[in-house]
Amino acid sequence: MKILLDFFPIVLFFAAYKLHNLFGVGKDEAIYFATPVVMAATVFQMTVIYAIDRKLTTLHKVTLAAWLTFGSVTLALHDKRFIMWKPTILYTGIALALAYALWVRKSNFLKSMLGSQLQLPDLAWHNLNVAWIFFSAFMAMSNGIVAHYFSEEAWLNFKLWGYVFPLTFLIGQGFYIAPHLRENSPPESGPTP
Repeated sequence: MKILLDFFPIVLFFAAYKLHNLFGVGKDEAIYFATPVVMAATVFQMTVIYAIDRKLTTLHKVTLAAWLTFGSVTLALHDKRFIMWKPTILYTGIALALAYALWVRKSNFLKSMLGSQLQLPDLAWHNLNVAWIFFSAFMAMSNGIVAHYFSEEAWLNFKLWGYVFPLTFLIGQGFYIAPHLRENSPPESGPTP
């Protein structure tokens, strides 16, 4: 259920963009029609996540703030570049924050956020943190290239179908983490003699 929530705003953004003509909106205005849709969908998404978990993670809060900020600036200035460059700025910020924490402050941000939920060896936490740094940098660069060199429609398609990258990355993380979870699980207790 929660994985579907992750796709909800971007699917509505894509649908609003593609169906703009049904609402009497011209092609040149499609992104300005879809932007408030994604903003409202993100607020709804975060409300549902909060209702389920009774909290929002830092990433949820940053994502919500980014959509609302960049969406508002896009609409106020009537400049699509703000909404198109939002993922690049967000992913760059994540990569820089994780790199700074790991290599300058010598702390592992992922472990501090998730360590109470996952028991992993320090080397595994380090590798996950480095993987997140490179993944975030890759996503920032990919979005930047598509936003800068390709059409608005190509960017929107990349935005929707580009979700294959985070899904693949998260599945890969699951495979990487799984053996460590088995190593750290408490032994099964059998009947006492």
